[in-house]
Amino acid sequence: MINIPKGTKDVLPADAYRWQYVEGVARETAKLYNLKEIRTPVFEHTELFLRGVGDTTDIVTKEMYTFRDKGDRSITLKPEGTAGAARSFIENGLGNGVLPVKMYYVTPVFRYERPQAGRLREFHQFGVEVFGAKGADADAEVISLADSLLKRLGLKVKLRINSIGCPSCRAAYNKALKEYFAPHLDGLCYDCKARFEKNPLRLLDCKEEECRKINAHAPSILDYLCPECAEHFEALKAYLALAGIEYEIDPRIVRGLDYYTRTVFEFVSDDIGAQGTVCGGGRYDGLIGELGGAPAPAVGFAAGIERLLLVMESTGVKIPEEEKPLVYFAGMDAECRKKAFALTIALRHAGIYAETDHMERSIKAQFKYADKIKAGKVIILGEEELDSGVCQNELQEGAMSVKCMASSESEKVDFSSAAEYFRKKKGE
Repeated sequence: MINIPKGTKDVLPADAYRWQYVEGVARETAKLYNLKEIRTPVFEHTELFLRGVGDTTDIVTKEMYTFRDKGDRSITLKPEGTAGAARSFIENGLGNGVLPVKMYYVTPVFRYERPQAGRLREFHQFGVEVFGAKGADADAEVISLADSLLKRLGLKVKLRINSIGCPSCRAAYNKALKEYFAPHLDGLCYDCKARFEKNPLRLLDCKEEECRKINAHAPSILDYLCPECAEHFEALKAYLALAGIEYEIDPRIVRGLDYYTRTVFEFVSDDIGAQGTVCGGGRYDGLIGELGGAPAPAVGFAAGIERLLLVMESTGVKIPEEEKPLVYFAGMDAECRKKAFALTIALRHAGIYAETDHMERSIKAQFKYADKIKAGKVIILGEEELDSGVCQNELQEGAMSVKCMASSESEKVDFSSAAEYFRKKKGE
């Protein structure tokens, strides 16, 4: 037997409706904010992520699924969605059209890391990207979209925000970080010792307990913001107040990707352990230029669908049950099952969720099956119905007995009005 690879998971037919519900709410919320869907390839040239995500990040140094294709090109399964969306924005000339360009995606992403609660090696993200708007109002709108999504899903989370400045003010902050961490180098993990020279800001993103203790007393980026970045952060807070969104300021938020500038934020939950972030993002004004496009501001976020489902389950959020068959056609014998099949197809063509037997079950067994699939009504076709003139592909004259599974009551319904009858039942 061939087993599923470690860090991956099947979404079985009985559970798929939960995913469809979350994805549906995400799409509806994106539509309210006038976002359009983008679909980018599952794999890209490795250089895209080296330049976009950053070669000092854990994603690039430890977690990417990278391989050589038959043309000896280095290819990587997407570890996140923003870089591909940015590449598409440049390659397709979207910056030459109406701005801002507002898009969303639902996509699988791949990271080789230790599987944990809500995070697998193949997982799925709902992501939002807005290109072309530089003001803090765009940041607040993106945060508002995330806030709306989480509330519509019934989740109670906390918003934490920070600003990590721009390259000009970050240079002074990096110098201050190196001065602070220099006496503590022996207590840092192996990765942080490397980050100390290459990218001191990454030191604040370490998850190792000893490093986190040292990080607790590091200088705050908020004390080093240039006037423009400080003004942007103050404007963000004002817009969040206008939107009625509560927040906490957390100067330790830097996010795990190098392309972020100024605004960074996370929505966190206490219900999924230490890795409590269910949604995170921020501004990345330098990414388009870094990838070779004409410089354009941008802001966005991503939410892990597995994590959303995990938090919903742990907090008792009820997901609406999937739609059940409105009617089940049961046939007394082989000939009656043919008529049941024809009527089932006819009702489906009329937009009615109908089902019938494919296992040659007895009538008693068909009733049990109809109960298991929670069909609303059952129609038994016997000799009387066969004699009433039912064609093989349409509803004609005659009547059938419709039994309600909940009340066990029956009523006669004309074949010719069956579609209308079930449409009314669907609306009740």
